[in-house]
Amino acid sequence: MGNRGAVVLIEENSVALIKRVRDGSVYYVFPGGGIQQHETPEAAAIREAFEELGVHVKIVGLFATINYEGDQHFFLAKRTGGTFGTGLGEEYTDPNRHRGTYEPRWVELREVNELNVKPLEVAAKLQRLVEEK
Repeated sequence: MGNRGAVVLIEENSVALIKRVRDGSVYYVFPGGGIQQHETPEAAAIREAFEELGVHVKIVGLFATINYEGDQHFFLAKRTGGTFGTGLGEEYTDPNRHRGTYEPRWVELREVNELNVKPLEVAAKLQRLVEEK
């Protein structure tokens, strides 16, 4: 998998997730992807937010780092522009990828623990944050 950068984008008590359907499984992931050569984790997260969601974001801070087949960095982010759901990354435009479907969704924070959100460690941390409020 390699090192990745992703965003945790929260607006109006909802979090932006990507609904994935692949090989008969339905699960949700935080928008993000691989860190390119000479790119910081933050820069990768910002680029991936635009490619996958169609939004421009500003990094607010580090939310979590986990190690799973590489370092995965999750950043709290704030939207600064763009239109949600208009991402044009290769996951949407390459008909030869054959890696299932990608659908940007707003998910209410109180529903996160009811869904199969990956990685579980980040979803659990998000749920604890919600419970503290």
